[in-house]
Amino acid sequence: MNQPALKKYPVGIQTFSKIREGDYLYIDKTEYVYRMTHTNSVYMFLSRPRRFGKSLLTSTLHAYFEGRKELFEGLAVEKLETEWTQYPVLHFDMSLGKHMDKDALTRYLHNLLQNNEIRLGIAAREAQDTNIRLTNLIMDAYAKYGRQVVVLIDEYDAPVLDVVHEDRDLPALRNVMRNFYSPLKACDPYLRYVFLTGITKFSQLSIFSELNNIQNISMTKEYAAICGITEEEMRTQMDADLDVFADKLDTTKENLLDKLKSYYDGYHFTWPSPDIYNPYSLMNAFGEGELNSYWFGSGTPTYLIEMLRKYQVAPQQIGGRKVRQENFDVPIERMTNVTPLLYQSGYLTIKDYAAFAQLYTLDIPNREVRLGLMSNLIQNYVPDTEPVGTLLGLMAEQLHNDNMDEALHFLQTFLSTVPYTDNTDYEGHYQQVLYIIFSLMGYYVDVEVHTATGRVDVVMRTAHTLYIIEVKLNKSAAEAMQQIDLKHYDERFALCGLPVVKVGVNFDSERHTIREWTIDNGINGSLL
Repeated sequence: MNQPALKKYPVGIQTFSKIREGDYLYIDKTEYVYRMTHTNSVYMFLSRPRRFGKSLLTSTLHAYFEGRKELFEGLAVEKLETEWTQYPVLHFDMSLGKHMDKDALTRYLHNLLQNNEIRLGIAAREAQDTNIRLTNLIMDAYAKYGRQVVVLIDEYDAPVLDVVHEDRDLPALRNVMRNFYSPLKACDPYLRYVFLTGITKFSQLSIFSELNNIQNISMTKEYAAICGITEEEMRTQMDADLDVFADKLDTTKENLLDKLKSYYDGYHFTWPSPDIYNPYSLMNAFGEGELNSYWFGSGTPTYLIEMLRKYQVAPQQIGGRKVRQENFDVPIERMTNVTPLLYQSGYLTIKDYAAFAQLYTLDIPNREVRLGLMSNLIQNYVPDTEPVGTLLGLMAEQLHNDNMDEALHFLQTFLSTVPYTDNTDYEGHYQQVLYIIFSLMGYYVDVEVHTATGRVDVVMRTAHTLYIIEVKLNKSAAEAMQQIDLKHYDERFALCGLPVVKVGVNFDSERHTIREWTIDNGINGSLL
């Protein structure tokens, strides 16, 4: 069939003018731009995960405040704006200010200031301190153009984010940034609008300690969908794209939507909120015509893995958290556990809210993030991760055919050949290994599942079967199965709608693999 002509997908493009002039697909967010700039608040802050559209939103604000009306033809703001006043705009992109010491960071800030001076045609006044130079720039721009100045700061926290887990470098870098941002309050009479984006909140950066009138719109319901793509936006603004994509995968549009939802949907930054799709992953998926791990594959921040280690968070402990807002929407420097970082970085999102208890349920957003997390965490359990992909394929094939016995044979062989890792002398280590392996295969898996008589070590569900798995270390598979039977664990899942299969597994701490297992269909396996 003849396919309609589609716009190009703006993969990696974060400049509004380039998208509009290059006839790329643009999901219209300009109604939000008008709303943001026509409130009583002059200072606004938005937190969203990386690659979630913050830079594009900032660029859109830049074009709007420069009065570039031609770029907004056909968009929502065209019907709302009547004046299109031109303001001098200072635009600071902090995303490249990473992995620097304080001297390099100071030079980087001077370079950003110089770029803005050149763009606005303002002669630089001699100033060694970045805050003085920024003050001069704001006042000189105000004097030259006769209008208040707009300041846009994108990824304000980038220079300090990668050292948030360190005590050595963070204070010095934080002081450099605090000094740079300090003029924003003093220059208030000269400012029309100030907008800052970032991933996290830092309590001791001056934008939060001094700008006490800054409006944080990160969890404001009216801005819930300001970044990302909603299903309604996809169905209306990408309807033809869905048809083409479905044809590529030889499936129906509704089946494709189900897959896209499973992989890339599920984000909520307030409650209630529409489902938000990851825009970076979605654009890549449509552009490539494949469902892959794009957001996570674009780079896992070092600080995330380091903080999970620092707070000793086991893989199965990442999701399923019930917390109050003050326990996750807090400045990173005040956090006492890893929850705020996981939420603000996009690895957890809001899944529910109990108004009476004022408790939010935070969980992993979708399949892409879950698989990405497990892929990174498995190296803590299996140092040589290269053969893992083959193992997952072999095990998945067997479990698809309800052959748990052969799947455990593959896992046993694999574990017996990988290098030794530390901390393998407790049952929880092997429970975590099973959790990660089953998660990487895309199955539902949970650990320490409560029943009326105890807790099941591992519950795993495939399309056809629910498995109850009891793990022992240096004991016997028979003891594991006996515990399942004595405590009647299977009764807890009698109404699940799937056949329930009981599995007892015994690991060997000396050989670091499965010694033996027994399955309630009479199949037994052991280490040769």
